[in-house]
Amino acid sequence: MTAQQPDDVYSHGHHESVVRAHASRTAENSGAFVVPYLTPGVSVLDVGCGPGSITCDFAALVAPGKVTGLDRSPEVIAQATTLAAEREVPNVEFVAGNIYDLDYEDETFDVVYAHQVLQHLTEPVAALREMRRVAQPGGIVAVRDADFHGMSWYPALPELDEWMELYQRIARRNGAEPDAGRRLVSWAQSAGFTDVAPTSSNWLYATGQERRWQARVWGERVLHSAFAEQALEYGFATPAELARISAGWHRWGSTDDGWFLIPNGEIIARA
Repeated sequence: MTAQQPDDVYSHGHHESVVRAHASRTAENSGAFVVPYLTPGVSVLDVGCGPGSITCDFAALVAPGKVTGLDRSPEVIAQATTLAAEREVPNVEFVAGNIYDLDYEDETFDVVYAHQVLQHLTEPVAALREMRRVAQPGGIVAVRDADFHGMSWYPALPELDEWMELYQRIARRNGAEPDAGRRLVSWAQSAGFTDVAPTSSNWLYATGQERRWQARVWGERVLHSAFAEQALEYGFATPAELARISAGWHRWGSTDDGWFLIPNGEIIARA
């Protein structure tokens, strides 16, 4: 499995607009379902940690327990390491690694966590098996992923419909599953878990500040991130079409009554 991870294509990439969005995530808004398990002294592996904002929050909760953040991108690992230094979090480390071939012994961690990761993988069940391998007996594997076809918004704008269709095409062209949230229980069962507790929670953008933020993030990503590069490379969109979709995002963001809901599937799977 070692060679497989580099072949997975990350639909979002690591453009500044993407990393900025990921850095806004916290234990409270992105990991509340796992927080009850993060008690002092617990060891945690955060797989696909990105810029480390959630990881650092976890470290504060489990101190003096050790937290390890792992990502395949050395660039974001460097950013996460800088964040930990700025926040003066001593019990966290960040390393580059491969989710399909974790460089840890069996039964190493009390909690193994992955946030918005499985949706981008060609082999999510294999990743879950590997996460299960490094979890201690009685420990947990905790996963949270969005469900793109479950998203809803108001007002109805054709540009956002085009965005959704384009996102689905790009993700599936990459061998990924954008509707991962609804599949987490099934994937966990296929990975050999027999004790799986499912929950769900939402991200909602419905205040003026939230709408402007979400519109700015996706307005930029549609034009400048790996999403844009892949849309053009695969022949799924033209620059003019991407510009129209970006403008639609900004039009939605300027509304006074706009609503954008992102549902997330969650599981706590006992190792």
